[in-house]
Amino acid sequence: MTDKLILVSHPLCPYVQRAAISLTEKGVLFERVDIDLADKPVWFKAISPLGKVPLLRVQRNGDETTIFESAVILEFLEETQASPLHPADPYARARHRAWIEYGSAILNAIGRLYSAPTEAGFLAESGALAAMFDRLEAELADGRGGPWFAGDSFSLVDAVYGPVFRYLDAFDRIGDFGTLDGKPRVQAWRQALNDRPSIRGAVARDYPRRLHAFLQAKGSFLSSLIHRGDLATALRQALPA
Repeated sequence: MTDKLILVSHPLCPYVQRAAISLTEKGVLFERVDIDLADKPVWFKAISPLGKVPLLRVQRNGDETTIFESAVILEFLEETQASPLHPADPYARARHRAWIEYGSAILNAIGRLYSAPTEAGFLAESGALAAMFDRLEAELADGRGGPWFAGDSFSLVDAVYGPVFRYLDAFDRIGDFGTLDGKPRVQAWRQALNDRPSIRGAVARDYPRRLHAFLQAKGSFLSSLIHRGDLATALRQALPA
């Protein structure tokens, strides 16, 4: 009997997107159920030890197993589904896992950036984030040629970084922060990922609007930049032609 897979999700969660991308790349049918993390359903609290998404509910032969934490979900899919996204060589696989962890560290840095309450804090976090991408640029320069992290083969590393670059797309709509200046390999990789159907399909069509609203509501320095930009746009629209 084929397992039924249910991905418990939130529309903005980048870690959910990783699992959705992996499932799509593997050609696995799955159901996606969004929840409101500000008002968590009782059934979700009962099966989520950490109270976070993603969760993967695996229904098989009348039994259900719930798997939590995105890294564990990705490894479970590698072990149970066809079309592996990890390299077969154990040394290459370990390297890929390490760069997946680096992607999680970048997401944490992005969270610190959009939450920074002051301009000074924002500029410090912006510089730190740019430096993390400098290190990634150096890694991509190591002779693999693209378009993907490992060259010609799309991997789990690519699935992890697709959601990372969505944040940069949102930041670009607010201002030019220079995060990827002087990083042509990262920029080319970002474009290739943005064009990948599995990555585009990992979020709903209203994702940019939802993310913009989330950033606007943070009460951070970045939020103030959004408000200034919205005001400037409104003033331009009010001027006579």
